[in-house]
Amino acid sequence: MSKRRVVVTGIGAITPVGKTAPDFWNGLVSGKSGAQPIEHFDTTDYPTKFAAQIEDYDELNYFDRKEARRLDKVCQYALIAAEETLNDSGINLDKVDKDRVGVIVGTGIGGMLTFYDQSVALYKDGPRGVSPFFIPKMIPDMVAGQISIKWGFKGPNFCAVSACATGSHNIGLAYDSIQQGQCDMAITGGSEAPVSEIGLAGFNSMKAMSTRNDSPETASRPFDKTRDGFVLGEGAGIFFLEELEHAKNRGAQIYGEISGYGFSADAHHITAPDPDGKGVILAMNRAFESAGIKPEDIDHINMHGTSTPLGDIAETNTIKKVFGDYAYDINCNSTKSMTGHTLGAAGAIESLATLLAIYHGMVPPTINLENPDPDCDLNYTPNEAEVRDIDYAMNNAFGFGGHNTALIMKKFEA
Repeated sequence: MSKRRVVVTGIGAITPVGKTAPDFWNGLVSGKSGAQPIEHFDTTDYPTKFAAQIEDYDELNYFDRKEARRLDKVCQYALIAAEETLNDSGINLDKVDKDRVGVIVGTGIGGMLTFYDQSVALYKDGPRGVSPFFIPKMIPDMVAGQISIKWGFKGPNFCAVSACATGSHNIGLAYDSIQQGQCDMAITGGSEAPVSEIGLAGFNSMKAMSTRNDSPETASRPFDKTRDGFVLGEGAGIFFLEELEHAKNRGAQIYGEISGYGFSADAHHITAPDPDGKGVILAMNRAFESAGIKPEDIDHINMHGTSTPLGDIAETNTIKKVFGDYAYDINCNSTKSMTGHTLGAAGAIESLATLLAIYHGMVPPTINLENPDPDCDLNYTPNEAEVRDIDYAMNNAFGFGGHNTALIMKKFEA
């Protein structure tokens, strides 16, 4: 039995480099940095005083006051991007069979802002101070739940949670749901809103983040020998996936096709990558098998590329092991150099960047790559976007706990 083909017919984004999908793309190809000083809380005692944030975000531009009070930012971002995605898809919601629309959208952390605020309320005012909306605002599955409720979609509805691999895992699972006939369409991706007192403090305690406070916009510098950690980011990336014949029958625009994926585990350490890269190699090889292609078919890799000393080298070495000499012919990049690390949204936002690279025939740059690390010697598309015809591209996303994903997309051919 032949596999059902799965295509992308709608996209939406809210990110530190653009608050819509077109603005996101324009921000990437122009090399825009989304990092800026944090101003909505006091960072005096924090080693890191900046993050990649949604610029000039006002929830009341998107939601009425009552609705905004009941939604953590992680749900707000997902709903904003989902609405753009549905509009972009051109789907007629009055005619579509909503039983056949799935919502598989994840978050790595969930409602971190709500959890922190309600913990403070409990400490100050006791149990009576805790809001009745605390649990529904905080739990990770509510991102998918809120989208389903708003538009009445009754297909598969859940989220996978796998730290910074979350977005890619959810896209892969949505792809599976369509292939297996559980639904014909799916809203999928990831969202995250971790820029808060507790989020910043937690990652600072791990010594995982850059402390380049004098120059936030240059702090995320994957593969540069002066890199000193990642930049915390926020936002959402959402796809509308559709079974090919369903999309063709309604005359939908098609951005590209999901070709396959690979999932694996390092089984090594809760935060550090496996220096031998065996789990990542397994994920990549499973992706090639799923897509029915060879490594040499890949033209572009959007790397996980977090700007951490160990992670960038480990991923580079793994790519060289998988691709051999051909690794140097691939246009790699790390869009985290611009968006920061958006955690559970990263796999989705970066898969969107990968899809648009295929669609537009252009690879966004890795910015701030001024002094290349000798151990990082691939073509990372440094500092300037590069025109390239792309047939197949891959996005890598890895998460604390040793979760690995490799998602392959291809140029659409009827």
